[in-house]
Amino acid sequence: MRIEPIVPDRAASPAAGGPAAGAGFAQLVDAAGQALATADGAESAFAHGRGGLQEMVVARARADITLAVAATGAQRVAQALNTLLGMQI
Repeated sequence: MRIEPIVPDRAASPAAGGPAAGAGFAQLVDAAGQALATADGAESAFAHGRGGLQEMVVARARADITLAVAATGAQRVAQALNTLLGMQI
């Protein structure tokens, strides 16, 4: 069995708040959409006999992971906002 490290496609954006943080989340959502489109293309190619099973499975796994990361990010942002709105001033 061969284990390969996961190498990100691009560096993470700065963790500081403000417009840069919002743009980073928007990029994450766009990346999830692109990964889903790639996975759909790989599935379609496999269904038409032009692609391999391994490529289809890897594309779907990448799309699922990217979507899970985006959903977790959205959930944490909503939770933080709920905490802030629940504070008494």
